[in-house]
Amino acid sequence: MEAFTAFFEGWLVRQQDFLHKLLAMSRSSNATDEQRLQLVEEVINHYREYYDEKFKAANHDVFVVFSPPWLSSFERSLLWIAGFKPAMIFELVTWAVGHELTAEQMEKLEVVRAAMTREEREIGTVMARVQESVAAPPLSDLVRLVGRLVDGEVTDFDTAMGDLKAAMMTVMEKAEALRGSTFVKVVEVLTPRQAVMLLLEVTRFQVQVRRWGSERDARRVDSGVDSDE
Repeated sequence: MEAFTAFFEGWLVRQQDFLHKLLAMSRSSNATDEQRLQLVEEVINHYREYYDEKFKAANHDVFVVFSPPWLSSFERSLLWIAGFKPAMIFELVTWAVGHELTAEQMEKLEVVRAAMTREEREIGTVMARVQESVAAPPLSDLVRLVGRLVDGEVTDFDTAMGDLKAAMMTVMEKAEALRGSTFVKVVEVLTPRQAVMLLLEVTRFQVQVRRWGSERDARRVDSGVDSDE
C-alpha cells in the first residue's frame, strides 16, 4: 500500500490546487461556459484518477480499502462500501445551488435520485450477504482456527478467503460505478456555472472533513486515546 499512500499524498496536493481554481472560477464574472466546462472536466478526471488507483490498491488488498488507513477515523466513519454514499451528492447540490434550481432541473434530479436509491439499496443488500457469509460457517470456523490449521484446512481457508475477496471486489465495483454514474448524471442536469459551484462544494467538503478528522485524530493521539475509538 506504500505506492497508493504516496499517490494519495500527491493527489491531496492537487486537490487543494483545484479547490483554489474552483473558488476563483466561482467568483469570476468574466469566465465563459467553455472555461467552466473545461475546469469541471479536469476536476472530474482528478477524481477518476483516485478511483483508478484505489482499484489497483483493492486488487492488492481489498480489506484495507474497506477501512483505509490513509483516511482519518472520522472520514472512515462516513464510508459506505469504501467510499461516500451516492446520496450525499444531492445534499451537496442543495447546499451549493439548491436555491437557484429550476422546476425542470429539480424534476430531473429526482429521477436520478430515485434510480440511485433503488440501486443503492440493491448493492447494500448484496453487501449484507457478504458480511453474513463472514460470520457464518465454514468461514467463521476457519478464521477462529487460523494458526492451527493443517494443510488441507489451509487450502480450504485460502479458497474461502479468495471467494470473500472476490465478492467484496464485486460489491465495491458496483458501488464505485453507482457513485460515478450518479455524479455524472447530476452534473449533466446543471448549468456549467452550477457544476462549478457543486464541485467547489464537493471539494471544500472533503478538504474540511479531512482537516477536521486529522486534527481530531492528532488530539486523540496526544491524549493517548485510540483514534478509532
